Amino acid sequence: MIDAAQSSITLFYDTDDLSDGEISLRLVRTAPERPERRWLPAYYFEICLADGTKVGTCDLRIGHNEKTYIGGNIGYGVDEAHRGHGYAAKACRLMFMQARKHGMDHLYITCDPDNIASAKTCENAGGEFVETTLIPEDNDMYAEGKRDVTIYRFTLL
Repeated sequence: MIDAAQSSITLFYDTDDLSDGEISLRLVRTAPERPERRWLPAYYFEICLADGTKVGTCDLRIGHNEKTYIGGNIGYGVDEAHRGHGYAAKACRLMFMQARKHGMDHLYITCDPDNIASAKTCENAGGEFVETTLIPEDNDMYAEGKRDVTIYRFTLL
């Protein structure tokens, strides 16, 4: 399930193609791997409409380790005024394209079991429910007061 060898990358790929005509992902920054924190290399984006209006943010962590199984490879948030249009699921599909550039064949997205909107986003983006599980005490999410997480798996073919 977890392949530590996949967690090490040396370069980030172009992101100019991350658009579906309705939304695009505008790269804000990248972050290198931080093994001492078990953080994988990551891309951070703004989700923008075709006219450039920012409607939310998302990020993509490249590779797999015990933290991405619990915390997910993708995180997203849509500004309240722009919710209900499926922008998070569309952003996920665009980030799948970026993950494939890195040779990833699957990834995980997780959410709070009570977050119905996020669960629907995972389902609309093609996720397969894996499980709802307890968050380990040594995980950053546990320190934030979270105790369990619902995990979805996405096959990137």
